[in-house]
Amino acid sequence: MPTFDAVFFDLDGTLADTAPDLAAAANRLVVEHGRPPVDYALLRPVASHGARGLIGAAFGKTPDDPDFPALRDAFLNYYEADIAVQTRLFDGMEEVLAALESAGIPWGIVTNKIARFTTPLVDAIGLAPRAAAVVSGDTTPYPKPHPAPLLHAAQISGVDPLRCAYVGDDLRDIQAGKAAGMATITAAYGYCGEGEPPERWGGDHLVRHPSELIPLLTAGVAAP
Repeated sequence: MPTFDAVFFDLDGTLADTAPDLAAAANRLVVEHGRPPVDYALLRPVASHGARGLIGAAFGKTPDDPDFPALRDAFLNYYEADIAVQTRLFDGMEEVLAALESAGIPWGIVTNKIARFTTPLVDAIGLAPRAAAVVSGDTTPYPKPHPAPLLHAAQISGVDPLRCAYVGDDLRDIQAGKAAGMATITAAYGYCGEGEPPERWGGDHLVRHPSELIPLLTAGVAAP
């Protein structure tokens, strides 16, 4: 029997490569302000941090800056209008989901992206009918790294969180998974931010390609 009763995934940078559409929205705003587009290589690592990360990288503005709210709102509007133009599942991720489904292991999505963006994106990439749970950043009172979103996903799925795994490409994903009592898998192929390298996050496992998830999630790897 498989070890895990359910598997949950972060969305941006873990399940789907959303950075191209996020970067496009940021650069549309940059050009609108009379600046040259920002190199995609500078925007990709911060894509998991949404408006805060993209506006910080593109404009050097933090949420404390008086210009930040207007830039954030414009960025989010541009992103919402073209939310799934270039976004795709990471190579090999469809095979991961199919393997879980074949093994009878439910899977879900737990993201800090708010429902305004999560719902249309998950619909657009065809995952809504397949996911046992979709938990957004505003579904519970606390976003990750708080464990509340993961515990809520387990409750929706009807599983014990201690029998689940969480896969994510950000330190806060690993922190949230551990706080929820889940096995944690670091997706080192994802965006991973600009802080501590993923090898130092303390995840129970680390993968560098989605294909490496299949044996971890379906072949009886013991949860911690």
